[in-house]
Amino acid sequence: MIQKTIYSLILERQKRGEKLFSILIDPDKFESDKTIKLAEKAGVDFIMVGGSLITNGSFEDSVATIKKLTSIPVIIFPGNGMQITSKADAILLLSLISGRNANLLIGDHVIAAPHLKSSGLEIMPTGYMLIESGKQTAASYMSNTLPIPADKSDIAMCTAMAGEMLGLKLIYLDAGSGAEKCISTEMIKRVKESIRIPLIIGGGINSVKKATDACKAGADLIVVGNAIEKDSRLIKNIADAIHNL
Repeated sequence: MIQKTIYSLILERQKRGEKLFSILIDPDKFESDKTIKLAEKAGVDFIMVGGSLITNGSFEDSVATIKKLTSIPVIIFPGNGMQITSKADAILLLSLISGRNANLLIGDHVIAAPHLKSSGLEIMPTGYMLIESGKQTAASYMSNTLPIPADKSDIAMCTAMAGEMLGLKLIYLDAGSGAEKCISTEMIKRVKESIRIPLIIGGGINSVKKATDACKAGADLIVVGNAIEKDSRLIKNIADAIHNL
């Protein structure tokens, strides 16, 4: 029996109108297996691992530890080209299509390509779009790009359309880690109506309502990181809510 890829699973769930939930773990803050146990119990669909700046050199070790603790698929959400390890299951190959930093559109990908090809990871080409969230985030600072203004849904829509036309397989709208405001339902709805590929939403989602509102507006996959570090109960509460929409 041929094992399904993670991307094919996302497409199947999208076709059925079923929503997906991923937690995001920052290796700098990963210290125990409590979060993983809660994710298992809650039926979280994916675990993403990555951060804009990892200072303790623990990226590969963190991924290896998580893989030992759970059967939940582990997806790398890379903050830079150094965050690659064959110990994960897949990687979002992010092209920052909302910005004009050539390194993050294609440059870093060229350097990483031979390592990715030999890694055995499932590679999911992703159009990554930073959306203004009320304050400068680590993602916007480290990427040296301006996010799309929060009230410019037309720009977000056209950018996502261009990403799909270029052959990208996923669109990821991100308000950034620690965002003050999550992405508006109007923007999510406009983007979703303009593309056929799956839509990921992250950043600033710190409540069940914000998660379900994003799903109802068109998100196929919700990603939550900072909020679960502050309140681990959100893992089960959000998982239950979006899986029952």
